[in-house]
Amino acid sequence: MRRRWLAYGCATLAYATIRGSLDSIFGRQGMRIVIAPDSFKECASASAVAEAMARGALRAAPGADVFVIPMADGGEGTVEALVTATSGRVVNSVVTGPLGEPVKAAYGVLGDGETAVIEMAAASGLTLMPREARDPRVTTTRGTGELIRMALDRGLCRIIVGLGGSATNDGGAGMAQALGYSLKDFHLEELRPGGAALADLARIDVSQKHPGLDACEILVACDVVNPLCGPDGASPVYAPQKGATPEMVEELDAALRHFGEVVEEQLGTIILDLPGAGAAGGLGGGLVAFAGARLVPGAELIAEVCGFERALKGADLVLTGEGRLDGQTANGKAPVGIAAVAQRHKVPVVAIAGALGEGYEVLYEHGIDAAFSVCSGPTTLDNAVEGAEELISRTAEAVVRLWRRAGR
Repeated sequence: MRRRWLAYGCATLAYATIRGSLDSIFGRQGMRIVIAPDSFKECASASAVAEAMARGALRAAPGADVFVIPMADGGEGTVEALVTATSGRVVNSVVTGPLGEPVKAAYGVLGDGETAVIEMAAASGLTLMPREARDPRVTTTRGTGELIRMALDRGLCRIIVGLGGSATNDGGAGMAQALGYSLKDFHLEELRPGGAALADLARIDVSQKHPGLDACEILVACDVVNPLCGPDGASPVYAPQKGATPEMVEELDAALRHFGEVVEEQLGTIILDLPGAGAAGGLGGGLVAFAGARLVPGAELIAEVCGFERALKGADLVLTGEGRLDGQTANGKAPVGIAAVAQRHKVPVVAIAGALGEGYEVLYEHGIDAAFSVCSGPTTLDNAVEGAEELISRTAEAVVRLWRRAGR
């Protein structure tokens, strides 16, 4: 019996080439399964989830070719997924945290030696702050800008920025200041950090912006389509998760609107109604305005870089998943991005999740053919988290056993 468990990268490409010639001579044996999950947040990394699925799949189909491609959608796990897939490396640094304190953060350099990948949450994320200190009126994206500046200083010509898990609502103002922009208030003083200060923005000075910005392609892996302001904007939808009261939400939304108007007037870039501009507290819009970035669906971008589409050649089944599947998953999360690519190649997709939430059935309209929870009966959250990898493995085994039986 053959066991094939492969991390997708250069080694996998070489293996696939060899297997292609052997298959043409001897005929193909067994199933080909592509495993491409996101992480189960606060439970298991994408790599750990993928490995657990692979163990289960191989118990059910010992002769299968299993391609393991840990995924992300631009949030947590993006650097790990892309560095692993391309045999790149991680660069450690210290930057400004969301409250102005030094924090350890890292970014990745992909295997091509020309592309950096950055998770904004590593420098400006909610997990860096104690719950009692969370206040999006004062948190800053400066640390994210410092990571971008480091990549530019290294001469990297392409930067992928993953959005997600932010503690901020400053429209990327702190990021812009780290990249050399001067943002002045009505007294011509440098704008203080935080989302509330945007209400005082009067002037944007571009004379000292980092020169590398004009020569670098910046892609933003963005999994939401929220505009900057309004009922579906950054402040009403996401600021409450970051500690904002209803009164703060109104203040922040008005400040972001003023910010967007000044950006349009002085930089000529329209971000107020741009889909995705509201991602990460308006950092999506800020990256477009200050860094000339392009917003792209995060899951599909990362799938492309990781070689997911190449792995689909000849595949019989895709296993994907994340911690929770619900109606919101359809808004660009990794499983739906994976399903969109697989659907183009007519490869069925089964999603495995820690929980199936309200509205998950809508995913059947987005290329996911079946969805399963790893919890087969009543359990506590602590028990589910502790045994998550075994539960994932057992569920993957059951799915593949059923799939093989149905295909006979």
